[in-house]
Amino acid sequence: MSILVCGSVAYDSIMVFHDRFKNHILPEQIHILNVSFLVPDLRREFGGCAGNIAYSLKLLGSDPLIMATVGEDAAPYRYRLQKLGLREDHVREVPGTFTAQAFITTDLDDNQITAFHPGAMFHSHLNDVREAKGVKLGIVSPDGRDGMLRHAKGFAEAGVPFVFDPGQALPILGSEELLECLQLATYCTVNDYEARLMCEKTGRSEADLAAMVDAFVVTLGGEGSRIHHRGKVLSIPAARPDAIVDPTGCGDAYRAGLLHGIANGWDMLRAGRLAAVMGAIKIACRGGQNHQPTRDDIAARYRQAFGEDLW
Repeated sequence: MSILVCGSVAYDSIMVFHDRFKNHILPEQIHILNVSFLVPDLRREFGGCAGNIAYSLKLLGSDPLIMATVGEDAAPYRYRLQKLGLREDHVREVPGTFTAQAFITTDLDDNQITAFHPGAMFHSHLNDVREAKGVKLGIVSPDGRDGMLRHAKGFAEAGVPFVFDPGQALPILGSEELLECLQLATYCTVNDYEARLMCEKTGRSEADLAAMVDAFVVTLGGEGSRIHHRGKVLSIPAARPDAIVDPTGCGDAYRAGLLHGIANGWDMLRAGRLAAVMGAIKIACRGGQNHQPTRDDIAARYRQAFGEDLW
């Protein structure tokens, strides 16, 4: 039985500007902005929420199935999926499009200027979760708006429990759409900023939103996370990372740990703790898919953080 991971598959082009943006952007000339930054350092990462979540699920020993749309330039990503042993049954190529990609320039103060091209991601509604067979759990992570709404309805119609993970797509989802997805979902995951934004957009309190699902998970960065579950609030401390290198993809790694625990019938406390460990492992390396712990490594980190065996 598989975990169906719906969301984006994307390339991340990350550039480093060896100066500070503020030294080259004149506030009084912002209305005629025309600047160029020399970026000697460039790396290309494999990313996207669905790609990142599936990657960490595979490390945990789960059987993830990606559902996403990609463009005509997807050959390198497909080759990577094949090497990782991740199935491509529901990775649909959309003719005449590029795979979603972000172009991120970072300066010496860690300020970022990002341009994002959604490309094939806008066509995610062409996929139908009901076509995936042998699925016991799903997640609707950031993707094209129409695709996210269709996937939520599809999971509900198929009777498959799923996690609603609106993330970066929150600005394009209206209040009624958010409430509808919550009503269809079994679980919801957001960070603390997204939780506040959801409350603002829907006019509901966090407790009200949490009452609509079996578990409402709010990540708090270095402060850990809290999980509203059946009338109680579980506090999950952050696992201590070996180093803080790059937060990119930490939320996706956290969600992979959560999904793995739920799929294996664990209680939410244990699943949340595994999620915290996966986030800590990820933050110690660059990019969303460069951490390479074994299951023994993950178990050792869990024991170190929470004083008990994982497996």
